[in-house]
Amino acid sequence: MRNWQLPAHIEDILPPEAQRVESLRGRLLELFRTRGYQVVMPPLLEYVDSLRVGTGVDLDLRTFKLIDQLSGRQMGLRADITPQVARIDAYLAQRAGVARYAYCGSVLHARPASDNVRRELLQLGAELFGHPSVESDIEVQQLMLRALAVAGIRDVHLDLGHVAVFRTLVARAGLDAALESALFAALQGKDISEVYALTDGLASPWREALRRLPDLYGDRGVLEAAARDLPALPEIRHALGELGAMADATAPGSATLHFDLAELRGYHYHSAVVFAAYTAGHATAIAAGGRYDEVGRAFGRARPATGFSLDLVELSTIVGAEPSVGAVVAPTGSDPALLAAIEALRSGGEIVVVDLPGDQRPVAELNCCRALVLRDGCWQVEAI
Repeated sequence: MRNWQLPAHIEDILPPEAQRVESLRGRLLELFRTRGYQVVMPPLLEYVDSLRVGTGVDLDLRTFKLIDQLSGRQMGLRADITPQVARIDAYLAQRAGVARYAYCGSVLHARPASDNVRRELLQLGAELFGHPSVESDIEVQQLMLRALAVAGIRDVHLDLGHVAVFRTLVARAGLDAALESALFAALQGKDISEVYALTDGLASPWREALRRLPDLYGDRGVLEAAARDLPALPEIRHALGELGAMADATAPGSATLHFDLAELRGYHYHSAVVFAAYTAGHATAIAAGGRYDEVGRAFGRARPATGFSLDLVELSTIVGAEPSVGAVVAPTGSDPALLAAIEALRSGGEIVVVDLPGDQRPVAELNCCRALVLRDGCWQVEAI
């Protein structure tokens, strides 16, 4: 007998986990709908050019590529839905004012982010276009925290950063692309000695400021320290002000705040504030987002944009099993009273499984803990 194996880091999702994921999807998309976010459904496959615009080399490396037999052009299986939503907003929707979009769909990665991570994710997210100020970043961040609360995540650690701080220092210091890339990698790896080596030839105050960045992490005191120790440039003051506004808008008890000015997640993609949510027992972020104002430029319409996304399957795994009453098993038959009783139960939200003739499976395999039985001429539910 052939052993049917899936590719590495690709998994089936079986019941009851699949039902838990589907239930979570419905609740979160309904949350987005009540906030005015309209669902879009971009295709899984499209030309590579539009999938990787404005996102840097990392996303390009994660994209599965193939040749379209109809056009001869290179196509890709999406590794992120956000660029597709930017294309829809810029090229198709053509809305003049603020536009809010929600989505949920599979994304595929040619290589996993780490050894224990799946390559097929069920990405759910929300994007807001057309508003350039921190108020829209706050709206999206608060929506992310609310989504995690609806999912059942109670212990949220929220990391806040701002890529404009590093970007401004790099520009003022006149770093070339190679040195900027090396310094970015050193900061991401928290390699302090490498940061010092790479900045050794820079002029003051840029040398001191870039070396200070790795130490600027912690509670809200980080913003005060940054305002004191970093050059008093308008761009940096503005970035610190936006981080302070986002902290002010975070309701007490909804998340523990942490600031990190050397956190450059999505540096080649994001343009301002970035944020990520963590929870106890999980080393990687369970949801992340930020501002990305330049992605739509390649589609001919650069619009201010901010958003977040998460992997719905991972989130469902963290939340764990939902309380379940169990299904009702009913006999097969054409009795109008039986059929009416089954329909009434299903209309009330109950799962009713009809026990087909000749099915010898144990009732437990049907996930049934109750049965619809005829008692004194009436159909009623009884515990098994």
